[in-house]
Amino acid sequence: MPHATQHADIATAELDTALRGGPFHVALRAAIAARGLPLQRVQHHLSRHGVKVGVTSLSYWQQGARRPQRPESLRAVRALEEILHLPDESLIRLLAQAEDGVPGQHPAARSYRSLVEASGALERLLLELESPRDGGLHLLGHHEQVRIGARRELLDRESHHVVRAHRDGVDRFLAVHHGDPGCSPEHMSVRALENCRTGRVLRHQETGILVAELLFDARLRAGDTFLFRYAVEDGTAGVSYECVRGFGPPGGQYVLQVRFDEHALPARCHRFTQHSAAAPRSGRQELPLTTRHHSVHLVEPRVRSGIVGIGWDWE
Repeated sequence: MPHATQHADIATAELDTALRGGPFHVALRAAIAARGLPLQRVQHHLSRHGVKVGVTSLSYWQQGARRPQRPESLRAVRALEEILHLPDESLIRLLAQAEDGVPGQHPAARSYRSLVEASGALERLLLELESPRDGGLHLLGHHEQVRIGARRELLDRESHHVVRAHRDGVDRFLAVHHGDPGCSPEHMSVRALENCRTGRVLRHQETGILVAELLFDARLRAGDTFLFRYAVEDGTAGVSYECVRGFGPPGGQYVLQVRFDEHALPARCHRFTQHSAAAPRSGRQELPLTTRHHSVHLVEPRVRSGIVGIGWDWE
């Protein structure tokens, strides 16, 4: 069996090299080859871990034609590390490196690494709250106002939601706040302002994630509409450069307004969109700053899956 042994040694050496230097798709392909698993078997192992990924997607990932982006896909990558007997975070690290050094990326934009880590942390917090993936609510409208303070910090975010239940028994909403780099979630607070009250609040220090349970006064029936309002008080990080909001399923109208302290006005403001955390930013459009109220805003008549936000530059 010397030929088989030699082949295995070569595959192992290629895997070690790929895990050290990447890129992600080369490391994944080398790991699958080193274990001698066909993609159908890899898919089977993933399903046993509770993760559904198609053979076609796996093939695209190892060819470099596509990259895992959605939370479910990132769960699959973590499961692959276990299935293929790889060190923890080895593939996730390579995914993050792929985006951290993208030329031309706005210096204030969240790196792909931070978004990957935040996605994993958020998923764990939602599991702790025993939240189903489908919260039972369809977004009809979301008006969000963000205040930037005199130190150029993100002071707070106030949200006004209009939703419709698409199943019986819905009685809560989970609000997610992702603070700016360097924030302190343990010093943030959540205020229920209208038609709701604050339930459990979970925080993840390393990623700046806060998840708050907002409890309704009644259980909704399928077809019922509901309005509620809440705010997250932050003010714990340094200089803020942007405000983003991610959406899963398509929904109704979204309005984002950013109001600046009169003693700390930005030089320029713009809107942008992203299809996913790993996708390049597009749809850039300059936004005028109102003279009287020192604010900018954007309106999405009907939100699509992805990310929309407002960024600004300081002199």
